Amino acid sequence: MFETWLEFYAHCSDALLEGVVQPLLFALHLGGWVEDAYAVCDGLILGVVQLLIMVAFFTPLERLWPVEKVQDRAEVFVDVIYTLIHRLGLFRLIFFLIFNWPIDYLWGHLRVLGVATLQLDDWVPGANEHPILGFLFYLVVFDFVGYWLHRAQHQWNWWWSLHALHHSQRNMTYWSDSRNHLLDDAIMGLLGVILAQCFGMPPSQFVVLIAITQISQSLQHANVRLSLGPWMERMWVSPRFHRYHHSIGGGHEFEQGVLGGHNFGVLLPWWDICFGTANFENRFDPTGIRDQVEQNVQYGSGFWSQQALGLKRLGDALRKGLAPEPKARAQKG
Repeated sequence: MFETWLEFYAHCSDALLEGVVQPLLFALHLGGWVEDAYAVCDGLILGVVQLLIMVAFFTPLERLWPVEKVQDRAEVFVDVIYTLIHRLGLFRLIFFLIFNWPIDYLWGHLRVLGVATLQLDDWVPGANEHPILGFLFYLVVFDFVGYWLHRAQHQWNWWWSLHALHHSQRNMTYWSDSRNHLLDDAIMGLLGVILAQCFGMPPSQFVVLIAITQISQSLQHANVRLSLGPWMERMWVSPRFHRYHHSIGGGHEFEQGVLGGHNFGVLLPWWDICFGTANFENRFDPTGIRDQVEQNVQYGSGFWSQQALGLKRLGDALRKGLAPEPKARAQKG
């Protein structure tokens, strides 16, 4: 089954490349880009499949069991723009054009020096005969790394200044997963590609892992009153579990005014359980950021204003971090 889906996916990408993209590139005298364009076709096919799944399955869920009535549909529409940018391959294309050459150069140089990738699936007995075993192992490893990267996004001031945009949505829906600052996405994307190279994950499996992660995260953000029950809730991140991560205060603070939060797991809540950040209370709190609600701090109402304010917050955080500590006043004798 796993290999069949990969073959179908590859067939669709080939058809798009040979039937549309390749003739277009030759017509524009850009034939040298044909091989690289395959990655763009991969992203487009993957995105279309995801969008179909989201609209067909998640829309009915939100209508049947909503947590709350959406108050600002214009804000949700901005989230739709983010989703289309990411799922239809525009962000991936820009990322590819900027980072593909440096990454290839880096790994080529490392291989010349004799540095090899880890090939983590070699650690799993039977993974060569049954690729699904190696894939599941990679899923767990990447989720563990993802947990700690997510915690860093919440605890490092400069990174939170970007990631806060994702938490500023007061009307969370399944479109909200892609609501991120583009620089934040670029950082996470670059780290993901580097780790996949370091761990030796096959590109085809990496594509499937990204697809599963994105679809699951879209469901996690859905405006749906859905829990997986006391047992499954501890096996896979549910909409209820993740909604608490977006709750005002508790989701992004360890205590009032202290960055942190709860429920950082990307796919698996295991790491939150292991490291004491899990909250399994059956509650569906309002979403947002404390200063947004209590101090009317603005995070932007449109795509460009959100991106600009994110950069401004980043600049403020960096200036604050680089500022010298105030000297203690000398005590008079």
